[in-house]
Amino acid sequence: MKRRVPPSPLVWLFDLDNTLHNASHAIFPAINRNMNAYIAKVLGDGLHPADEATVNAVRQDYYQRYGITMLGMVRHHGVKAEDFLQEAHTFEDLPQMIRAQRGLLRLLRQLPGKKILLTNAPRDYSQRVMRHLGLHRHFDGHISVEEMRVHGKLQPKPSRAYLRKLLAMHGWTPENCILVEDSLDNLRAAKTVGLRTVLVNAYTPAHLRQRPAACVDIRAKSVATLPRRSRQFLSSS
Repeated sequence: MKRRVPPSPLVWLFDLDNTLHNASHAIFPAINRNMNAYIAKVLGDGLHPADEATVNAVRQDYYQRYGITMLGMVRHHGVKAEDFLQEAHTFEDLPQMIRAQRGLLRLLRQLPGKKILLTNAPRDYSQRVMRHLGLHRHFDGHISVEEMRVHGKLQPKPSRAYLRKLLAMHGWTPENCILVEDSLDNLRAAKTVGLRTVLVNAYTPAHLRQRPAACVDIRAKSVATLPRRSRQFLSSS
């Protein structure tokens, strides 16, 4: 009689901002202000900051080309990544800015498998948010933007190269890994690598929401629905 091989455990790769908490409420507006002020200073002539139109054009260009504004500033303006991240994530009172669902820890505990934070946010900021949410001790790993490197160079989401490296490092099979995100760009990249995907749009402003595409396996209003929806992944793992 052929021995039945148990299915491999699932690995949940969770985004942070606008996935596990509502960053659109106060945090994203503050980051945008901080980022714009820093970019204006860098692009300025040393005496005067660059104008708003120039800053917006540069931000949009770099986001479209690299998936994250920081990479463009690092590659084209000699900015240090740590300086950019520090400037963008400086807040007067971060705990007062965080908004999230009640009972989030209880709900996530019901998910079978490992839970890894995979965020394009810096480690100091993401650690502070996870501690405030009470989730820091209940995740099996924490991967912040500083650690997403391929051959020594920053390769944050939606980098396919980094996702492949991550799978190889841990010996994870793509079909057993699930990326939970609010970003379709990141989900598209994950899907091409073979990961399964969940689009969360509870915290995305209505005018910014994109229609789900072929890269989305499950569309979830919030992560609160994942324990119930995870049966779909278990049955096919």
